[in-house]
Amino acid sequence: MNHWLFKSEPDAWSWDQQVANGVKGEEWTGVRNYQARNNMRAMKVGDLGFFYHSNIGKEIVGIVEVIRESAPDSSTDDARWDCVVIKAVRPVKKTVTLDACKVEPGLAAMALVTNTRLSVQPVTAEEWRIVCNMAGIDPI
Repeated sequence: MNHWLFKSEPDAWSWDQQVANGVKGEEWTGVRNYQARNNMRAMKVGDLGFFYHSNIGKEIVGIVEVIRESAPDSSTDDARWDCVVIKAVRPVKKTVTLDACKVEPGLAAMALVTNTRLSVQPVTAEEWRIVCNMAGIDPI
């Protein structure tokens, strides 16, 4: 299983909205960056990710699961763009801010710290463990 991080501006799509969609999840549409798109193309059903509120809060607020692999993005007719479907798994006990990640030595190479503009990012197994520990949850 691989791990990921999905960024969303909470005034556009929030953790609460993700949770409200329940088991049907939500298409992760609107990604228009090739690296982020390629990350989604690498995802498999069952992969887990952090749900990150960008711009407002700048914090990891929950865990999501990929429930459908990459397919054409329904929000565009442009065949270059794909998306996955994710569902909420659980909130974190303690949000993990970008500032907290920046000062954690074990996260110095994390994409969230080094490439803050990338909207869909890989997370290594060690980064996953560290962030889950910071968030007060067991790595799933």
